[in-house]
Amino acid sequence: MRQFDDAARDSASAFRAATGRDLESDHGKPRYLAYQRELIRPHCGRTVLEVGAGLGEFASGFTGFDRYVVTDVDTGAVQKLKERFHDRPEVEVQQYDIDGTTTLATPVHTLVAINVLEHIEDDIGALRQLSRSLTSRGNVVLFVPGYQQLYGEFDRRVGHFRRYTPTTVAATAREAGLVVELARPVNFLGAFAWWAAVRRGGTTAPDPRLVSLYDRYVVPVTRAIEKTLPIPFGQSILCVARKP
Repeated sequence: MRQFDDAARDSASAFRAATGRDLESDHGKPRYLAYQRELIRPHCGRTVLEVGAGLGEFASGFTGFDRYVVTDVDTGAVQKLKERFHDRPEVEVQQYDIDGTTTLATPVHTLVAINVLEHIEDDIGALRQLSRSLTSRGNVVLFVPGYQQLYGEFDRRVGHFRRYTPTTVAATAREAGLVVELARPVNFLGAFAWWAAVRRGGTTAPDPRLVSLYDRYVVPVTRAIEKTLPIPFGQSILCVARKP
């Protein structure tokens, strides 16, 4: 049991180091996660596959589906997901390789990949394989880091091959055989904070205090701006593409 607990803690630590999320959303980025869900939900069908779900922070507040498959390639993370979602009957937990070599036995309407594609060297091939887990005309929702100008030491340390623009992520989806319906930047103010912290400041890991302050004061302003005005760039890119 001690060995399992140590492995689970190591998995949680690795996940937090890679994404800046915390298992307890109240002490992490609850407003930012709520904004992500708000952006992604309109593009989801009744059944969803989330790849690279980590410890399930996004999925924990994403409810109301007939079937929700949460997955990760890491065995420790999968075990934590099983523990976290044991009381949600619509949730299935599976180990699933994010490079696309795994396929669901029963396809879903929507595949969600949040901060996943940038970790895969052959992103076109992976996206082509991942789409095999979709029903006909099912859609893929991608949330990826934005703009190579923001690429810094943090990106290198966590294994990001690239950051995207709306044009490059759309081109990737099209090369994978998908029909792009939406590709736009999000988190406009976050781009400035990221540039200051990572590109100029050389930050290699998120500061929990600054993340909390950003989540409390900046995210609500960002949401208000992006609901009313088009933005020229952002910390992330949202892309929605449909399987033909």
